[in-house]
Amino acid sequence: MMNCWKSVNVQREVGINRIYILSFLIGFLSFIFLFIPFSIIHQTSNMKDHGIFPLILSLILLPFVHKLAHFIPLLLTNRTFKLKCRINKRKFPIISLLSTVKMSKRTSIITLLAPTIIITMPCLIASYLFPNYFAYFVIFASVNIGLSSTDFLYMNRFLRAPRKCIVENDGSGYDILIVK
Repeated sequence: MMNCWKSVNVQREVGINRIYILSFLIGFLSFIFLFIPFSIIHQTSNMKDHGIFPLILSLILLPFVHKLAHFIPLLLTNRTFKLKCRINKRKFPIISLLSTVKMSKRTSIITLLAPTIIITMPCLIASYLFPNYFAYFVIFASVNIGLSSTDFLYMNRFLRAPRKCIVENDGSGYDILIVK
């Protein structure tokens, strides 16, 4: 028998506007705190510029890559999930992930951390290895950190959950279940 320890829906608890502001501030601050050290490290390098359009296209694709990075731990653990893609009123595609099985606390945390590990860490390494393009990689890393702010809020709730709990995604949030 399972009891619901807590239902977590960050959008309802915090509010969507506050999440957008928090995400923007975290992304902006992470850009500042990442750009300054890398610009000090690469102070003599020449920046290469390929125009604004490749940058904008890459930034448009980054949320989709971020969302797809959540799938990788589920694929590696042979979990089943539903992938829904729909177009909203503004003709913008929205991808949503819904796990059809219950996951352990550890798997849920790894799933939430996957975009940070898969996107941000390689961007930071590439910004060190490719001094001519470090600004682009720092921009991608900081935008991904901003996109991950909601994941960090959910992860904070999961870390406070009991050790042997099960996390269930119901589409609107997460239910943390404990076995009784």
